[in-house]
Order: sequence, then C-alpha cells, then structure tokens
Amino acid sequence: MLIRLIRPDECEALAQITVRAYRQLNGGGPLGPYESELVDVDARRRDSEVYVALEGDALLGGITYVPGPHHAMAEFRDPDACGIRMLAVDPDSQGRGAGHHLVLTCVARAREQRRARIILHSAPTMTRAQGMYARMGFVAAPELDEYIHEGPYAEDGPLHLRAFVLTC
Repeated sequence: MLIRLIRPDECEALAQITVRAYRQLNGGGPLGPYESELVDVDARRRDSEVYVALEGDALLGGITYVPGPHHAMAEFRDPDACGIRMLAVDPDSQGRGAGHHLVLTCVARAREQRRARIILHSAPTMTRAQGMYARMGFVAAPELDEYIHEGPYAEDGPLHLRAFVLTC
C-alpha cells in the first residue's frame, strides 16, 4: 500500500469515495451542507495536506492533515496542535489497513513538524474509526468536543462530535 500526497487529477475520485464513506455512516442519505465541504478536495489540498492510500492504481481513501490553527480547515485554536479531518476509505476497501496507514502518515507528519498534539473529531456513528484511534493512542478530550446544530445529523438535537487527542 502506498500513501502519498494527492495529485490534482485525483481530487474528484477522492471526493466520490469520501461521500460514499460518509453517506454509509448516515444510512445512505445525503449529508446536507457538509457534503459540499466533503467533495471540495481541491480546496482542502490547497489549504492543508491531503494524503491518499493506493493499492496499485486503485485509490482506496484519503485523509486531510491540518498543520496548524491558522489553516482554514482547522477545527482547533491550539497553537501547538495540528489536526486530522475527513478520513475516508472506500466502503468496498475498508478493513484492509488503509485508514490506519493514513492516520500513521499524519502522526509522522505531526512529529516531523514538532507539533505537540493531534486533534480530531468523530461523529457517534464512526465507532470503527474511534476504535482504531484508541488503539493508536488517541484519548477522548471532552473539553474540545463540538456540537453541530444544523444538517441531517442534527435533526433530533445537536450532533455531538467527540474530540480525540494524541500527544506527539
């Protein structure tokens, strides 16, 4: 499996994978306004670092590494932190280690940049990813939790996004 920075010509393919993966967590339905953010891989690539996992010529998934709080993609204000966002693996390729390798790439990047910690947020339906994060040493950080008040996830009240932190 190869992990590397995304090429511009791969943005559309990663956008489709990301939407499929996130819709699967939402019962297959549309994701509201958040879907337009998920599909704008090129904007993420220009703001932060987007890595992809490939097996041969097949794109399996991707992840966004946010180097610091001054980036538009940042969901944190901690000047010593970096972030991980939008981890997505094609539903047909899940369970083969792509997500794990993508997160490891971000951990290595954080250490290379001498970031003190990595912050990420995870929705309640992302239990598989949360288990992986725990096995990798991420711990819950409820003081950094986020609450989303709009969109399909928040129909029955605000969506609680759990924060997880890994000390580098």
